[in-house]
Amino acid sequence: MQIALKIDVDTLRGTREGVPALVRALQRANAGATFLFSLGPDHTGRAIRRVFRRGFIGKVARTSVLEHYGLRTLMYGTLLPGPDIGRRAGAQMRAARDAGFEVGVHCYDHVAWQDFVAARDAAWTERQMRLALERFAAVFAAAPRVHGAAGWQMNESALALEEQLGFAYASDTRGTAPFMPLLEGRRGRVPQLPTTLPTLDELIGLDGLTAANVHAALLERTRAAAPGCSSHVFTLHAELEGMKLLPVLTRLLGGWQAQGHELVSLATLCGTLEVDALPACAVRAGTVPGRSGTLACQLGPVHT
Repeated sequence: MQIALKIDVDTLRGTREGVPALVRALQRANAGATFLFSLGPDHTGRAIRRVFRRGFIGKVARTSVLEHYGLRTLMYGTLLPGPDIGRRAGAQMRAARDAGFEVGVHCYDHVAWQDFVAARDAAWTERQMRLALERFAAVFAAAPRVHGAAGWQMNESALALEEQLGFAYASDTRGTAPFMPLLEGRRGRVPQLPTTLPTLDELIGLDGLTAANVHAALLERTRAAAPGCSSHVFTLHAELEGMKLLPVLTRLLGGWQAQGHELVSLATLCGTLEVDALPACAVRAGTVPGRSGTLACQLGPVHT
């Protein structure tokens, strides 16, 4: 089975410190992966607005947000101005690409996208996506092929814009298997490769799981492939697995390889798919255990 490693990079610190550490760890494991970058201002401190969201306080307590992100990052956009990630950490982004890893777009302003896109209109959405594309082109002198939405937050305009802006495939959603999104009743043209496995921060602190044993819980889920399941997508974060949880990731990579799985990029996974045979599925707001708020989730297939 293929397990695509999708790496969300949310902050300046994650780009500067977590990305190089992950590149080294993945190279040692001979594993492929896709790095998805936040390209504009780091406004992490503004996420404090989520304090009123159901489950947010519990997640903060379980996952030691201050320890993982650092005090300075948690003040960006509030007590400190938000630094421009693309301008200040472009070298680290290009180094990941030059090391042979796929790179793509996560967002322009991570907090703005995650907190507002679900309720914003097409004009706001297009502005944010175009800003990300422009900055990606400035950093990499190339156009991106893959989009992975910040916080698994999308709206229908964003799904349609992925077609118009030239993305070849995307990983914006949570779900069970690759699919084509339904857009106003029609079959979309950009395949969705949803995150299918829980993330470490969704598991740690629940049901007795800690950083010491959470890898075993994930390995149990991939020990035997479910009927009809030939792939998984696992999302990790430069700020978590690229820093304090790096030893956990190392155990996971070794465990997956011992199980016989191939660790690949989203591009490699997409290249194995018969796109015309993928089911068409609606994308709707849903919930995921261990994560606060609602996310863009895959619904069952619809015959079109």
